[in-house]
Amino acid sequence: MFRTATERLARWQAAGLDTGVFHAGFYMAWDRYAGLGLSQMLPLHRVLVGAESTRNGAFGGFHHPDQGYRHLQMCAVVTMHGPLESDVPERADLALLDLLRAYAHDCLHYGSRRRYVSVAGKLVRTQYGINFRRVSGQTYSAADPEGTPYTRNLGVVMEGACDREARRLTRDAATRAEISEPDDPIGRLAFRDTTGTLTREAVTTWAAGEQPDEVTRYAGALCRYERKVNQRYASFLDEFAPGEEEELHTLLLRAVISGETKVLSEWLDSRHGPGTLAGVFRADAYLAPPTD
Repeated sequence: MFRTATERLARWQAAGLDTGVFHAGFYMAWDRYAGLGLSQMLPLHRVLVGAESTRNGAFGGFHHPDQGYRHLQMCAVVTMHGPLESDVPERADLALLDLLRAYAHDCLHYGSRRRYVSVAGKLVRTQYGINFRRVSGQTYSAADPEGTPYTRNLGVVMEGACDREARRLTRDAATRAEISEPDDPIGRLAFRDTTGTLTREAVTTWAAGEQPDEVTRYAGALCRYERKVNQRYASFLDEFAPGEEEELHTLLLRAVISGETKVLSEWLDSRHGPGTLAGVFRADAYLAPPTD
């Protein structure tokens, strides 16, 4: 059952849960994103939160399959963290932090510059943030080879930038609310993921043990996302902005929101030479002539 975030939070409050950490984080995100150039936050009534599942053993959260922001519908579809068969979360603190992370993350997707064109009666997105796609479907960047610790894909960079910012806001909200890390393995893994405090060793050595199937799958998806997105984004910042990681991160977010690459390109060129942005990310096939 999907309900708007406004309704879902109200139901949790009515059940006696303190939702203050989410609302505090909401206003922290509002203030931070306004400074980055985002003029409007994703409305809470356009965030649909799933729970009350009829599927035995259902387990939700940020890494639940197929959840996330829907560009054409301009809404986010997410799930309550933890067992999904109830109307209220089993662990309120983890569920609220997970919802805050998902909301802060999807706000940046909602606010990213997008351009659509009509091709043969179909709507085709040719720009998302600082990433581009030709009407033929050819993407600006090639996919990263499996297992690489670095990235040369703009989609990974933008996703990593959005999640780094969302997890930092969630971490700050958790600290202010004095929410401590759980002691059990799956709770600790989820808390560290949500707050951006996972270590490479924790992701590499995670063992699901006797966890139920959906919990095992969730933990596996969490670790894959950490390796393929967050760790690669961190490596990108280390590689191209050693000692200036936060400055580059902020420039990236501003560029994603505005869709303008001039300031970002000049910053990278001043440190790595002319044409750095295109040289690093543009696939050879992007501007290749059509073959038919």
